[in-house]
Amino acid sequence: MTGPEIMAVVGFFVMLAGAGWRVWARVEAKVKIAEDKADKVGADLAAHKLHAAETFATKTSQAEQTAQLLRAIEGVGNRIDGVHERLDRLYENSPQRRTTRS
Repeated sequence: MTGPEIMAVVGFFVMLAGAGWRVWARVEAKVKIAEDKADKVGADLAAHKLHAAETFATKTSQAEQTAQLLRAIEGVGNRIDGVHERLDRLYENSPQRRTTRS
């Protein structure tokens, strides 16, 4: 092999190495971008979990609210029953009126 042929082969391999490094650099850049996005998504998820824990109802507080609502409904039912009994007493104690027709 002559000098120009050796230089051509060496140049070809240098070109291949440069192309490989360029491809590798682009892949690394894409991986870096993906890692940054994953870190951002992880931070956003952690923030959402914290917000949900602070804002939304827990099972204990939901059970307390349900108990309060049931007591309120029971109170309304008792009042309705009381009105029914009072109306019955009103009709029982009222004198019966008779109307006469001429």
